Amino acid sequence: MSTPQPTPPAPPAAPAQQPTPPIEFSSTRHLPGWLAEQNISLLASTYETGLVFMIGVKPDGSMSYNSRAVARAMGMAVNGTQTIWVGTQFQVWRFENSLQPGQTHNGCDAFYVPRVAYTTGDIDIHDLGIVHNGRPVFVNTAYSCLATVDDTYSFRAIWKPPFITKMAAEDRCHLNGMAIVDGMPGYVTCVSRSDAAGGWRDFRSNGGLVIHVPSNEVVLSGLSMPHSPRWHNGKLYLHNSGTGEFGYADLERGKFEPIAFCPGYLRGLSFHNGYAIAGLSMGRNQIFEGLKLQENLDSKGVVARCAVVVIDLEQGDIRHEVRFTGGMRELFDTGVLQGVRTPGTVGYLSDDFLHRITLEPGTT
Repeated sequence: MSTPQPTPPAPPAAPAQQPTPPIEFSSTRHLPGWLAEQNISLLASTYETGLVFMIGVKPDGSMSYNSRAVARAMGMAVNGTQTIWVGTQFQVWRFENSLQPGQTHNGCDAFYVPRVAYTTGDIDIHDLGIVHNGRPVFVNTAYSCLATVDDTYSFRAIWKPPFITKMAAEDRCHLNGMAIVDGMPGYVTCVSRSDAAGGWRDFRSNGGLVIHVPSNEVVLSGLSMPHSPRWHNGKLYLHNSGTGEFGYADLERGKFEPIAFCPGYLRGLSFHNGYAIAGLSMGRNQIFEGLKLQENLDSKGVVARCAVVVIDLEQGDIRHEVRFTGGMRELFDTGVLQGVRTPGTVGYLSDDFLHRITLEPGTT
């Protein structure tokens, strides 16, 4: 007769996952009036929560917030009111405005529907831009190169920094930013001149570079975690994110000139009518450790915030702000929709996605 075996103790219960707090929005008092006066709306992407936000103003003058889930939403590029390109965790999406001028849908005067997706795999897409032929070019951070989409392969590399000896999925220099100049990639930013897997991580405080793509020349060095270079009105603007400063590159002197300090980790940059629209993020995984940004925040008596800010280029003042709280800590990119006040977009699993059928004008 067998001896009864003791019942093994039950495994410890897994800790209950805390629900993510809902995202909340607040804006400065004059932002709705400014958006209406300028006849624009704003975009913001967040990879942490995987959302694209559309920030506008309703006909009654109140703020409008629309968002859609897009896995690890990163770099964006806008072509007028018609097209939005978005880089995601493993795809590049093209959204098209499905409304004709004067039409509305669900209270929106532009309604963006996903039309085309290129599957790239997880290559850590960062900045994205549209070149002269209408195709998207993006920063392929994992492979330390600039690339475009391809109908057959995951991507087609078109340029890499001269010090990168091999394209490998090793994020060697943390190539992250790209400025389009005259319809082609003109400048890029990277965190350091590194040619080994993850080598940039040891040079976050002062290893940052700006490289002129056509000549392969380093035109700016000594930066701290630079991001989001943009060519605007004949000048190269960018973020020195490791110090919290937005500014521009004096290319003749090879020097970064600050315009404004912003209370957060800067990423994302777009422009409208004498203003810069930038994204701010809060800290994550000791991201501020060893950076002057934390010292600057402490000296000014502020903490990092998650926000979209509107900066006066002439005065260097933050004029308007949308702040995100709750389950939202990070932004990556910003964009401006000209001539659109209340934008909206469709969810992939919604009825609108199934039944939003649009035909070419004149179709009978």
